[in-house]
Amino acid sequence: MKLPLSYYSNQDVLFLAQDLLGKVLFTEIDGNVTAGIIVETEAYFGVKDKASHAYGGRRTDRTETLYNHGGVSYVYLCYGIHHLFNVVTSVKDDPHAVLVRAIEPFMGKEIMELRRNMPASKAAISSGPGSAAKALGIDRSFNKKDLAGTEIWIEDHGIFYHPDEIMEGPRIGVAYAQEDALLPWRFFVKGNKYVSKPNKI
Repeated sequence: MKLPLSYYSNQDVLFLAQDLLGKVLFTEIDGNVTAGIIVETEAYFGVKDKASHAYGGRRTDRTETLYNHGGVSYVYLCYGIHHLFNVVTSVKDDPHAVLVRAIEPFMGKEIMELRRNMPASKAAISSGPGSAAKALGIDRSFNKKDLAGTEIWIEDHGIFYHPDEIMEGPRIGVAYAQEDALLPWRFFVKGNKYVSKPNKI
């Protein structure tokens, strides 16, 4: 059920951003396993994408993780408070990534409730990339982790969304990306309450 590393080497990041919807993201921390169904993603198209940290071939200590072969995690701090979890995809030196923006609690809900100090039935527990990461216990220590490992991984549980159930629209919070900010590279499950706002196009 765990996705093999070969899955992440696909060079079509837009395909993977949609295909990851319905997959289940797991973490194991101190023996505690939590998991959530991925219900919202955003694609980042490497050096050509003005919204990507790797735009123009930028390489820094932070962005170097993006240049790994697909199948590792890229976790960074946003606004100094939120950790955001991304799946590095494609091949070495082709820095594509998929941001996981929202999950639906699936396993270890009681642990998520403690981490977020709210019931799992409340959409805010894992709606938005910062909340999703916090619910799963993901912080900077999860950067550059092997997604085929035992600390963080993604499984296929046969959850499938029909194309009619998958909505697309512009990414959120990337106004700095000029014309690339308008690209419809955010994908989410129609009607799922855990999808971040705005949950309409």
